[in-house]
Amino acid sequence: MRPSRRTFGADTAIQRCRVHKRRNIIDRLPGRLHASPCQALRQAREPDDAGRAEKLLENLARRLEQEAPCVSFPILEGLGEILTVSRLGLPPKLRRSLATTNMIESAHSVVRQTCRNVKRWQGARMALRWTGAGMLEAGAGMRCLRTCRQLPILAAALERRHGEDAETTDIDQQARAA
Repeated sequence: MRPSRRTFGADTAIQRCRVHKRRNIIDRLPGRLHASPCQALRQAREPDDAGRAEKLLENLARRLEQEAPCVSFPILEGLGEILTVSRLGLPPKLRRSLATTNMIESAHSVVRQTCRNVKRWQGARMALRWTGAGMLEAGAGMRCLRTCRQLPILAAALERRHGEDAETTDIDQQARAA
């Protein structure tokens, strides 16, 4: 089980970074095969219907199974986590903001830069202080999320999803008991 699922529960909504997933897939392909997967990945990112996007990605994996089997599995692996924001039914701008980990990686980069100045770590408390200082430094340079007014939509979508997961769990438990 993934650490995030152990910490936050099995029904936690996780979104993998689409930019990194695309890069990982394309990097494993020979140059002559780049065009078709790039186009398919772009098309899978656009629709509001997560089912349609999932079918596009499954078809891409099936097509590449013969020519590049090492790419077929990474496309299918984590497919549900690539389409999480699409399944939540979020507005396009909010979906685009949340489908990438750029905000997090930017903060981590500033923390790395800040902590690089330390030559001798003297314990966990010192590491926490420097990490906190790096996060404060990163926060000072960040701008407000452009879609911040749409965050209540995200909260409502997560609540709906959590309610659906609870119903599914109840049905599964009832089926096992019978």
